[in-house]
Amino acid sequence: MAPQPVIRVIGSLNIDFVTRTPRVPGPGETLQATSMTVHAGGKGANQAVACGKAAFISETTQDVTVDMIGAVGKGDPYYTSLLKPTLEKSGVSATGVEEIEGVQTGTATIIVDEGSNGENRILVVPGANHRVNDLKKLMPIISRDGEPDVIVMQGEIPRSTVLALLNVFNSSENRTCVIFNPAPVFPEGIPIAALAGLAVLVVNETECLLLFKVVEELNSIQVPDEGDLEESHLDRLTKHLHDLAGISIVVVTLGSRGVYYSAGQTRGMVSAVKVKKVVDTTAAGDTFVGYFSTALARHTAMKHDLESLDIATAVTKANEAAAKCVQRDGAMESIPFGYE
Repeated sequence: MAPQPVIRVIGSLNIDFVTRTPRVPGPGETLQATSMTVHAGGKGANQAVACGKAAFISETTQDVTVDMIGAVGKGDPYYTSLLKPTLEKSGVSATGVEEIEGVQTGTATIIVDEGSNGENRILVVPGANHRVNDLKKLMPIISRDGEPDVIVMQGEIPRSTVLALLNVFNSSENRTCVIFNPAPVFPEGIPIAALAGLAVLVVNETECLLLFKVVEELNSIQVPDEGDLEESHLDRLTKHLHDLAGISIVVVTLGSRGVYYSAGQTRGMVSAVKVKKVVDTTAAGDTFVGYFSTALARHTAMKHDLESLDIATAVTKANEAAAKCVQRDGAMESIPFGYE
């Protein structure tokens, strides 16, 4: 029997403090909120859980191996009682998570605005996530038992670490596919050169506009001043990203408008899934990334190429998983299992 595909997610682990409120208070205003709950979170951990859950083809069978690589504060009771068990129950190994003395686990304070269809505002304290910066430590963990099929990264660990790992794994000689979701976008941005040879770039509309501005500076293409990005804008931008950086696949999530994808000459839109009620959008983007990453890992483990990936089906399934996620409370716990 062939070994299972392997995904290694390198990213943040947070404890989320979620406050639900009828509306967001104004400056200097004190407002009675609805509730406050504590959840496991962090974009890296969310995406690892999404990969792990997507890999469950039945309640007991997982067809992709998923490892989380990151850092937390040593002795943090929330890690041992909440974050680590949540990862493991989702089919994710936490053996790559380092517990660091003298630093706190990252935290996120999330305000869910019930009066605005569950939209959220998030304040992040990076804590131990900013200690994920030693490549000499990271590389043996990433490459243990051979190179993974897929690496997933986001923007909540140090920029220098992300750029260095992109440089290592985006080379044409490396069989590992990198999925990069630059969220949040680093204040200094991401140079186009750092994306050279990237397998998959996943961005939302805001992140896409920031990329648009970078590409415009290089190529004098017109950035939309306001309003939504139209499909023609996205066609133009992704063509430049394919041509300039050699990015194989670009995916742009557009919220209620659906998802745009481009893989060279193959481009398309997948419509948003209509849901009865949006409860919480917190982990929708991470769910999409996790499900798409799992589809990619299954494909590349068998065929070792991106050209033959059925991207429309991968995007559609990831979109459906994200739609299930927004109808539930919380971050990790709201992500559906693959067999659902």
